[in-house]
Amino acid sequence: MKKVLVLEDEANIRSFIVINLRRAGYDVIEAESGEDALTCLKENPDTKVALLDIMLPGIDGFEVCRRIRATNTRIGIIMLTALSQEMDKVTGLMTGADDYVTKPFSPAELTARVDALFRRAGGEERSEPGELRQEPFVLNVRNRTLEKHGERIKLTQVEYSIMRVFMENPGKALSREEILDMVWGRDYFGELKIVDVNIRRLRLKIEDNVQNPTYITTVWGYGYKWGG
Repeated sequence: MKKVLVLEDEANIRSFIVINLRRAGYDVIEAESGEDALTCLKENPDTKVALLDIMLPGIDGFEVCRRIRATNTRIGIIMLTALSQEMDKVTGLMTGADDYVTKPFSPAELTARVDALFRRAGGEERSEPGELRQEPFVLNVRNRTLEKHGERIKLTQVEYSIMRVFMENPGKALSREEILDMVWGRDYFGELKIVDVNIRRLRLKIEDNVQNPTYITTVWGYGYKWGG
């Protein structure tokens, strides 16, 4: 079952989202507070994607995102942000979200984002044998895991996808548009900024010195490259 959690305290917005996701074939779980959302996820561990509003009574969407990510790297997380909350988009991504959707949004846009993240979260992907090795990293393609010097590094599904793109293209300068297409899909509606923020987050996990990265290097004015 394609199970999605929707955390939104405004009933009219929540019902709009729920109706459209159900039309698209999703089994939707509703929550109106952060506490409700965390309880729902414990009761529904097979949930693949969570949509989290930021502004909530009690614990906010950022804190819900942090708590989910502390125990679950596989679930896809989309933050729902207001048009004026530019910094909130970056903050949400840095706390572990995979994507954000700015209100107001169209049903088609929202469904496309959820579809893309659902595929990446493993809902419709077949596992593949094999691994990619580039010292000191080993990316296990079948289990979708990363090790550095034999130590496991916890990655979200988007971070895993970025890592795979880089390791499959060593030494090649990749534009941000290419990375967006390969990781988020050609039908993705979002902004290039999401590439930069996710790479910043990935660097925090894999680089020895984030201020002077040696694995994911910046190609100024263009994009990024795996290796110096």
